[in-house]
Amino acid sequence: MKDKTNTNILRMNPNIFLIWIFMISISMIFVSLISAYIVKKGEPGGFNVDLPSMFYYSTVVVILSSIFKQLSYFESKKDNFRTQKIFLLGSFITGTLFLLFQYYGWVQLVEGGVYFVGHPDGSFIYILSGVHAFHLISGLIFILYIYYSAIKLNVHSKNLLSIEMSTTYWHFLAGMWVYLFLTLYFYNI
Repeated sequence: MKDKTNTNILRMNPNIFLIWIFMISISMIFVSLISAYIVKKGEPGGFNVDLPSMFYYSTVVVILSSIFKQLSYFESKKDNFRTQKIFLLGSFITGTLFLLFQYYGWVQLVEGGVYFVGHPDGSFIYILSGVHAFHLISGLIFILYIYYSAIKLNVHSKNLLSIEMSTTYWHFLAGMWVYLFLTLYFYNI
């Protein structure tokens, strides 16, 4: 006689799974870059780079943007369409502000004599922040898509998949920037 055991099969929406695979792939890129940066910092002849003040501001702004994104998700679950769109716009605006602060951070680096081409210690800062900015632009495009869907009332308590995917990705990007910023900060003091 066969032993009948209840086996629960954990299922995940394939789209959520794809977002997680995408985030893992991006994480591998950043882990590789950070590893190379740390190894390079350990070699003789390096110098410490004063991080631009704009990077501090951008860190605060990206955390705020992530909070707005989470609030938009909560409002979607409650079918509060007006506040859902307000928080989505808040997330988009603060995300765009983050990119602007990154640009001004690069300007501050140049004014401080740290160039993209030059010493690798300075180049890594441009590469790490630039690769992150590229991925953040993809997140902003995703937010615009969600906003457009929200205007058409396609994001609501019975259809949360797209906003859940976008929110997960946005939190990942915010967390990745905080990690990058802290790594750059502690390896340059």
